[in-house]
Amino acid sequence: RGRPGDGTERFLSPGKGRGLRAVRHFAVGELVFACPAYSYVLTVNERGAHCEHCFTRREDLFKCGKCKQAYYCNVDCQRGDWPMHKLECVAMCAYGENWCPSETVRLVARIIMKQKVTTERTSSERLLLLKEFESHLDKMDSEKDEMVQADIAALHHFYSRHISDLPDEQTLIELFAQVNCNGFTIEDEELSHLGSAAFPDVALMNHSCSPNVIVTYKGTVAEVRAVKEINPGDEIFNSYIDLLYPTEDRRERLLDSYFFTCQCTECTSKSKDKAKMEIRKLSSPPEPEEIRSMVHYAKNVIEEFRRLLEMCELSQEKMGAIFADTNVYMLHMMYQAMGVCLYMQDWDGAMNYGEKIIQPYSVHYPAYSLNVASMYLKLGRLYLGLEKKSQGVRALKKALAIMEVAHGKDHHYVAEVKREIEEQK
Repeated sequence: RGRPGDGTERFLSPGKGRGLRAVRHFAVGELVFACPAYSYVLTVNERGAHCEHCFTRREDLFKCGKCKQAYYCNVDCQRGDWPMHKLECVAMCAYGENWCPSETVRLVARIIMKQKVTTERTSSERLLLLKEFESHLDKMDSEKDEMVQADIAALHHFYSRHISDLPDEQTLIELFAQVNCNGFTIEDEELSHLGSAAFPDVALMNHSCSPNVIVTYKGTVAEVRAVKEINPGDEIFNSYIDLLYPTEDRRERLLDSYFFTCQCTECTSKSKDKAKMEIRKLSSPPEPEEIRSMVHYAKNVIEEFRRLLEMCELSQEKMGAIFADTNVYMLHMMYQAMGVCLYMQDWDGAMNYGEKIIQPYSVHYPAYSLNVASMYLKLGRLYLGLEKKSQGVRALKKALAIMEVAHGKDHHYVAEVKREIEEQK
């Protein structure tokens, strides 16, 4: 048996351009191939919880002595990460709160650095070189153009001092477009976002809404495993998107982000659409037009919430230039943002806001305040839901101390919180 990866080959897939196909049989659950990241970056929100270099999640990481922002398992990880971390270490010190390149910009800076020192084909490019990535420049609309221009400006702003001679404008436009179409987000077991990366060999796979493999991550290595039996000669398909939604939505999303119209078996048969678009049994069933307008409404509401959260984040950024995080107007925006996260079931996001809010709340509000108690309660329950037991119990006890005074010791709310604490013992 060869190393994982010997069981596949690059080929021209009819109507799809290049793709990946199996040259041997793969059973369900079998590793088809593994691909180390060509370049990668840990997301800012996970700093301190994961090692910047190997993405290991552990409690006892130590931080970079200079910027105090990057955390590592040990000296080896710190040394290994230095060629990339040095692009940001000094800049983070210099800019302080104003250091805010997007994750895409951070990843592209690392790719540029890597390309400067790399002459040979890397182990991430067994079958596809990063520079062969599709950019679809011809298909980009003005909105996408503007985003790329903003990213290029940020790259120059935050990195030009640390990367000598950045590539020219056209090369950068192409590189950002390539990363936007071919980049991956690394996620943990709960699908929480850990970072962004380039995995060239993984990017070779074409999309299907009925994929025969799934990509997971072990540290900074992508692993591709069969989720259907794969026979020699079969094309290997990954899914690029969330497969929850009906065909029309999926096709729209794929066209917008990846510039193709999906013709996979699922999109042509639409076999799951009926169940996905189940309508209530009513005495007079709704007209197709009514259903269409309700879908339209639902999509608008989803988009509205996304925009709301973005607005909360942008306003915090703007106000944060002058207001400290403990300023009541900042806290108000964070509280709103936390509410949006809770509604959207983004528990990690909600927890992050709650953690920022709770200390200032306990300073600004009177000693016994229902606002403080309810915040400790929300935070405690979030912690428990995210299996952070000791933090959860601590927060619930703080809530309880206030509630016993405000609600009285015999209130059923108090009994309920006591029971929640007991259950954790």
